Amino acid sequence: MKKLIAILLLAVPALAFASSGGARLDSAPVNLHDKLSLQRGAQIFVNHCLNCHGASAMRYSKLTEIGLNEGQIRENLMFATDKVGDPMTSTLDPKEGKAWFGVMPPDLSLVARARGADWLYTYLRGFYRDPAAKTGWNNTVFPNVGMPHVLWEYQGGQVLQAAEHGAGKLVLAEPGKLPPAEYDKYVGDLVNYLVYMGEPARAKRVQIGIVVMFFLAVFFVITVLLKKEYWKDVR
Repeated sequence: MKKLIAILLLAVPALAFASSGGARLDSAPVNLHDKLSLQRGAQIFVNHCLNCHGASAMRYSKLTEIGLNEGQIRENLMFATDKVGDPMTSTLDPKEGKAWFGVMPPDLSLVARARGADWLYTYLRGFYRDPAAKTGWNNTVFPNVGMPHVLWEYQGGQVLQAAEHGAGKLVLAEPGKLPPAEYDKYVGDLVNYLVYMGEPARAKRVQIGIVVMFFLAVFFVITVLLKKEYWKDVR
């Protein structure tokens, strides 16, 4: 049993490395307390992701928790339904999705929990031109990816420059609408929202946890003082 556990512990990092295509993952700028970032991320998600991908576990009404009112949600984020309480489902027909991409694009409700924020952040910045690919794009994190680079107008076109040793290096050959630093921030907002969408109560739960820990710390001090007071005359 000990040998089996040791083998599994050694295998986990290897599996994680393989799932990222051997690429080094960059740290995602996740801050669930930054409501402006979450709002920008929600808008990016609706404009660029929701056309093909759904988020059936997320309702538009939950966006009020990141500082938006129902009027703002209806005016800027609702294009596939008229009810704020409806889930964020895609309008893409499954048959068309399978014909275009070979498989229906997956639901993204829990993609951040399944893949991890760093994986998503690196993946969305890791597309490069590949004439041999069906879509004309490939990815350093997800080799032979079936999804085209939907944000290419903002990032521009990268090419993979071959290296003598190790993985190749991405070079921006065609500038996009955003400078590289601005594009990283743009993707960071999207990833921030995807993390929030996977667990909307996470930030609130962390706040409650901090309050509980503070209460327990104060209660512990009081308990120690009471113990000393109670036992001070006992010999």
